[in-house]
Amino acid sequence: MTTDQLTRTFAALADPTRRAILTTLRERGEASVAELAAPFELTPRAISKHIGVLEAAGLVSRGRDAQRRPSRLRIEPLVELDSWLQDYRAVWEHRFTALQADLTSDDPQDDTPPEKS
Repeated sequence: MTTDQLTRTFAALADPTRRAILTTLRERGEASVAELAAPFELTPRAISKHIGVLEAAGLVSRGRDAQRRPSRLRIEPLVELDSWLQDYRAVWEHRFTALQADLTSDDPQDDTPPEKS
């Protein structure tokens, strides 16, 4: 994933409305602008602008079905993002595993209070 693509993907995902649109598309498969605008207090034009950002980031594609232009989720940028995050996930999983081992250890280290002289 190029840095520019990564930047566009993160920028698109930064907005909660756009994340909600992606969730709707994940659940429904495809939806029109009017259908995507329904749960929001936004105009279809505003939703269309959000879809444009998602489309520019490669997260959404728009088709043509007579008068309707349904949007569909594109998973490829998310797969690339997941691949980029994999190295960070591995670091944190290693740290959590080490912490769990320390917390469940039968050999307490310096759990006794220091002796008074």
